[in-house]
Amino acid sequence: MHLLQVDIGKTIRVVGFDGGRKLEYKLRQLGVLPGNCARILRQAPLGGPVMIEVDGRSIAIGRGIASKINVEEEAAPCDSR
Repeated sequence: MHLLQVDIGKTIRVVGFDGGRKLEYKLRQLGVLPGNCARILRQAPLGGPVMIEVDGRSIAIGRGIASKINVEEEAAPCDSR
């Protein structure tokens, strides 16, 4: 599933990306890496960004990019790696 399909407050694990090297480079700069855990903080209405928490940092990701991030839901909160 994609990041946009996850409900607010859920914990997810990043599985991979549906984009090219530029997208992967941008997300790696933000600290969003495959295998990382994140929590969905909020989704702005009317096409606004999705805010996630990764490693204690809040990151806003545009909906276009969020739709290219493959994730899986975690049953329990993730421990930091």
